[in-house]
Amino acid sequence: MLTLVRSRARRAVLALSAVAALAFGTTTTTSATAAPAPAKQGPTSVAYVEVNNNSMLNVGKYTLANGGGNVFDVAVIFAANINYDTGTKAAYLSFNENVQRVLDNAATEIRPLQQKGIKVVLSVLGNHQGAGFANFPSQQAASAFAKQLSDTVTKYGLDGIDFDDEYAEYGNNGTGQPNDSSFVHLVTALRANMPDKIISLYNIGPAATRLSYGGVDVSSKFDYAWNPYYGSWQVPGIALPKSKLSPAAVEIGRTSQSTAADLARRTVSEGYGVYLTYNLDGADRTADVSAFTRELYGSDAVYTP
Repeated sequence: MLTLVRSRARRAVLALSAVAALAFGTTTTTSATAAPAPAKQGPTSVAYVEVNNNSMLNVGKYTLANGGGNVFDVAVIFAANINYDTGTKAAYLSFNENVQRVLDNAATEIRPLQQKGIKVVLSVLGNHQGAGFANFPSQQAASAFAKQLSDTVTKYGLDGIDFDDEYAEYGNNGTGQPNDSSFVHLVTALRANMPDKIISLYNIGPAATRLSYGGVDVSSKFDYAWNPYYGSWQVPGIALPKSKLSPAAVEIGRTSQSTAADLARRTVSEGYGVYLTYNLDGADRTADVSAFTRELYGSDAVYTP
């Protein structure tokens, strides 16, 4: 089977990395009340969307021919960044202009998905500046960043946070190397701040291998964890039940339909509860999506522009 490391668009991450951080603490919106979606039996389907190039609304355009349920249950905004302020020597949450546009226009970019019953989560990843989830120098620093994350979820009415420990380039700007306590402190604080929201793990990078410290294991604080290598099967190395794991990962339009179907079939046969997809764009991807929905839900997908 092809093991394909994802190929995500990075241009705007670098070009727009100097966007100012949020003025945190003011709640301007609340999460929409989700309308009951038609019943759907089967794994949770996740769709990452590169908002530098595509609309979040694409996630809501796919339903099941049998029953009309949403194909996708979780939509991930890809991606915010963890940046580093060399003056204050502190990490901060940053949005490029495309992520900021989605958040500022939550009424038209996020609420329509939530009203369909689709959860909307913000992914956060490194930005080549040395700051990452695995090198906070103290519990206080980790907790301060956790507050930025939870304040963002509250401010924009989101359903959670996704951690993606890539591209941090630990050590840049005089930052420290990964340590064992950092991610444990960060996840512990974030879960305390938002006990009823989603916290997910893109199972890659130093943070993903540092889930335990000082007798505390944060594995159970995650709602989901998934394989980061598209076109492959790899069970995330985290102590979560199968219902919260996605060993399957596909890139829509690049992973072959036969592979997507095989991975979906294996997801069901081996009792896993999540199926991860990446890079849903604005084209009609009915054939690609139906390849896995037939195996996951016993139904073709329907695309409604």
